[in-house]
Amino acid sequence: MTNDNDDIRARIRTIPDFPKPGIMFRDITTLLLDPEGLRLTIDRMAEQVQGPIDLVAGVEARGFLFGAALAVKLGTGVLLIRKDGKLPGATIAEDYALEYGTDRIAIHADACTPGARVLLVDDLIATGGTARAAVRLLRKAGAEVVQASFVIDLPELGGAEALRDEGVTVSSLVAFEGH
Repeated sequence: MTNDNDDIRARIRTIPDFPKPGIMFRDITTLLLDPEGLRLTIDRMAEQVQGPIDLVAGVEARGFLFGAALAVKLGTGVLLIRKDGKLPGATIAEDYALEYGTDRIAIHADACTPGARVLLVDDLIATGGTARAAVRLLRKAGAEVVQASFVIDLPELGGAEALRDEGVTVSSLVAFEGH
């Protein structure tokens, strides 16, 4: 569900034709540089959280920024979902498809207790490939993914709907049409 949040939308820069022609890149660095915009973003993401949360899981790398801030605001720990090979010690991992090939994300094997209620966080949901892999990974660890929260949704790409189809409540602050 997306509210207007025009004040947040205005702080997100759009860069046409990046990384390739036809793509409208939604750049959150301008939002992160703005102290008031960042505060508003974290406050509003926290307001959208439904029910008690035990952990906030942030997806590498921008999800770490929003996830850590939300964890502080919600009084929880933060679980890092990293690209495979970046975590020391025992891990569990999940593969997912990319446009050309596959990738793999991982968490520490002891990152959450079975039954932990987890909020998945990232800056943007597009096709949902990484987010869906993160949900599978967290469920493999025994977590209950109760919600996924994003600053930006690109609804035409279907990622938020794919997460909903997997039983995850999805929230975002702003939606942008197009790619």
